[in-house]
Amino acid sequence: MGPRSRERRAGAVQSTNDSSAVSKTSLAARGYVHDAFAALLVPGTARRAPLIHRGYYVRARAVRHCVRAFLKGTCAVPGAPRAQIVSLGAGSDSLYFRLKTAGRLTRAAVWEVDFPDVAQRKAQRIRDTPELCALTGPFQSGDPGCTLCFESSDYCILGLDLRQLQRLDHALGTAGLDAAAPTLLLAEAVLTYLEPDDAAALIAWAAQRFSNALFVVYEQMRPRDAFGEFMQQHFRQLNSPLHGLDRFPDAKAQQQRFLQAGWTACRAMDMNEFYRCFLPAEERRRVENLETFDEFEEWHLKCAHYFILAASRGDALSQTLVFPPSETFPRIDPASPSGVFPASVVTGDSQGPDLKRYGHASVLLSPGLILSAGGFGEQEGRHCRVRKFHLLSRYCDFEWKGNQICSRGTGAQWDGRLYHTMTRLSDTQVLVLGGRLSPVTPALGILQLLFCKSEDNNPEDLNVTVTKVGPEEDSTLSCWRHSTTEVSYENQRYLFVYGGRSVAEPVLSDWHFLHVGTMAWVRIPVEGEVPEGRHSHSACSCQGGALIAGGLGASEEPLSSVLFLKPISCGFIWESIAIQPPITPRYSHTAHVVDGKLLLVGGVWIHSSSVPGVSVIDLSTGLSFEYRIDTTCVPWPLMLHNHTSILLPEEQQLLLLGGGGNCFSFGTYFNPCTVTLDLSSLSARQ
Repeated sequence: MGPRSRERRAGAVQSTNDSSAVSKTSLAARGYVHDAFAALLVPGTARRAPLIHRGYYVRARAVRHCVRAFLKGTCAVPGAPRAQIVSLGAGSDSLYFRLKTAGRLTRAAVWEVDFPDVAQRKAQRIRDTPELCALTGPFQSGDPGCTLCFESSDYCILGLDLRQLQRLDHALGTAGLDAAAPTLLLAEAVLTYLEPDDAAALIAWAAQRFSNALFVVYEQMRPRDAFGEFMQQHFRQLNSPLHGLDRFPDAKAQQQRFLQAGWTACRAMDMNEFYRCFLPAEERRRVENLETFDEFEEWHLKCAHYFILAASRGDALSQTLVFPPSETFPRIDPASPSGVFPASVVTGDSQGPDLKRYGHASVLLSPGLILSAGGFGEQEGRHCRVRKFHLLSRYCDFEWKGNQICSRGTGAQWDGRLYHTMTRLSDTQVLVLGGRLSPVTPALGILQLLFCKSEDNNPEDLNVTVTKVGPEEDSTLSCWRHSTTEVSYENQRYLFVYGGRSVAEPVLSDWHFLHVGTMAWVRIPVEGEVPEGRHSHSACSCQGGALIAGGLGASEEPLSSVLFLKPISCGFIWESIAIQPPITPRYSHTAHVVDGKLLLVGGVWIHSSSVPGVSVIDLSTGLSFEYRIDTTCVPWPLMLHNHTSILLPEEQQLLLLGGGGNCFSFGTYFNPCTVTLDLSSLSARQ
């Protein structure tokens, strides 16, 4: 890489600091963390989305946890030398000022290192801000062009390139750093922006330079799955590619990286594990109630793709000081795959508009005709709640064509709801229940979609009329992320509506029965233990009852239970299905019953570092099997959450429609095409 390329890369990396600094300011302003100094160090302000706040919150708490553990373990020793914190790539971070205000630097000091422009800008900001100068005490500034940008009795800012290790070593020594004193080296999203050889040299230099040290790293991992690929694309577009992820793709590889570089002990974990194991439940509840939130999939995926690591050298600093063993977050990995379901593309650009949306609902109107409605997606060149219906029609044996249509008439119009359910009543009638317009606005009322075909039966000329049915003031279903399943009682058709969430309740555990003939809510006795409340679960009709699988529980943790609402003479009874081996808890998946087997397709889980494929549960024996989805022949990435799926039993195929989400700060992703899974290997197994 030439000098100009290095300069451009350095500038791009610095811009990531600016964006991060604004996010940290917004984080403090919304009450996630107590930080009165973030706004003083950053000139601009902007309110970030709740998903960004959560992502930066867990990062801030992980770093705070490590820093406090280090200071507690070193400053408590009588007669020990002054503890040292070296923040590599510190940017606009306010760590020093937070520690100083909290009285945690009485026997410790902070050194910060970043690019010269960043360091000089921060030093000038401190000099110009009386509130900050009052905390640093008397200080001196280096001459223009000098490595030393700011120095006080317990705080030093150095401007230099971390790739220049000889200069770094000399500058730190000149600035009073004692290599024999207990030292914390902190690298928040830093090493991954260095070329692999430069990062390796920095890690090895620190191991050789400090005899009693702790190296804490926070950065990205898991580049090979769909979310990881989209994450990498984002940083490549910013001209800040993530280096070393292919060589060190997961927490285990990162641990080995440090151990092989001379660090004596190391522990790393993803942010889902940190959040569950090292944040008290009360604090988690506080954060989860700060803002209205409905992006659970991307929150968990973001946490799965970042890790916190603590590597130590010297007897005085053990990694267990930072991360003591915990059993509160067990790893539940799926069984080894029993087979493969090949995926292939159903529609391309030449077959009409594709279904680029998520949070929608889909239903098989008649053989060869699939309706999808609602969700968030692309429409007329922008991202929005989608108001057009999407029809996928089969026009020959293996070819499908997409088409978009609008509702007709002067009556009710489609309101663009998300996370609703659709149930086919007949070839020309679909019932829409629940959903939301925003996380604080439920979509009230029951909608009926009526379809009128043209004389030549051309699906492209299909007319859709939206009608409100049921009581005018019916607020029974002011919920979303629920399920609707057709069940049978006394030879009558009912829709069993279960779970979900609402504005008032983050998780619902109740259920309702809607009589299809009268469109009236009725009471039907249900016996058995009431299941744990959940949303984003799956539900399938089965033997007149309903199979409920997975979901997200009240603590925002995925569930693994599979329940059967079994018909009995006086109503229904809840039964739990025992599964062996246990399946990994998941949510935001879809499900189907095929030849006595329950298929759980895709979704999100946090208890395993693998990617959900298809779990197959034999309902007669309770035995479970895992099938991998072969995505070799489909566009990548393919995100199987917030999607829908339609079973084509005669063809032994499963159509996957839409899916994706708002992927943290990386942008919004929509699966680009409809995909089919070949299930023929499932019947061959019988």
